[in-house]
Amino acid sequence: MNASPADQRLLLDLADLDRRLRQAEAARRNPPQAARVQELVAQRTAQSHELAVRVGARDELQAEVSRIESDVALAQQRRDRDRARLEGSANAKDAQALEREIAALTQRLSALEDAELELMERLEAAEASVAEQQAILNETTAEGQRLSAEGKAQVEAAGREIETLTRDRGAVAGRIPDPLVSAYDRLAARGIVAAAPFTRGACGGCHVMLAPSDLQALRSVPADAVANCPECGCILVRTEESGL
Repeated sequence: MNASPADQRLLLDLADLDRRLRQAEAARRNPPQAARVQELVAQRTAQSHELAVRVGARDELQAEVSRIESDVALAQQRRDRDRARLEGSANAKDAQALEREIAALTQRLSALEDAELELMERLEAAEASVAEQQAILNETTAEGQRLSAEGKAQVEAAGREIETLTRDRGAVAGRIPDPLVSAYDRLAARGIVAAAPFTRGACGGCHVMLAPSDLQALRSVPADAVANCPECGCILVRTEESGL
């Protein structure tokens, strides 16, 4: 196939646009934040479970504190009632019984208050533990939200870049003869670099140094003829830096 050196050089612009298009497509499909966001989702699940465990432990302590507070209130009411009855009692035997009950209630109140104090200390520690875990969860959530927003913005930016690059590619391809573009596209469809500069004895597509025999064969190819790399098959675009 024949094509002017100028048209062949336009293939380098086309190849560069295709390279940038592939990068933009990759960024749109899988923004760099995606992997970290997935990690954070897993972390948040584990942290939420831990928070639920700590909240459950705190709630159990709160229920126990409420039960003891109720017991304290009942014991105080009974002691106050017995004291009132003792003040109005004229029967020595009844008075002794009331005094024994008041002493027992006072002892029970002391034990309940000690238990309540211990539980309050444990509850304070449990509430601090819940707050600590909630802060960790909030931090994870905030990072996830921030990265998700950044990823969404990058996906949108990549979409806009794809539109621009696609438009630019169409403009460049329109300046290249159809047979040459078709040959380029067939190579690109194979997933290789379809056109690359030949520089100092090496193919810019596969970066392989040509053997002396291949190099000699390339020297014999006219400038207006399309040459392909014997290693990868891409179109070799010869320039002043080719060293031929």
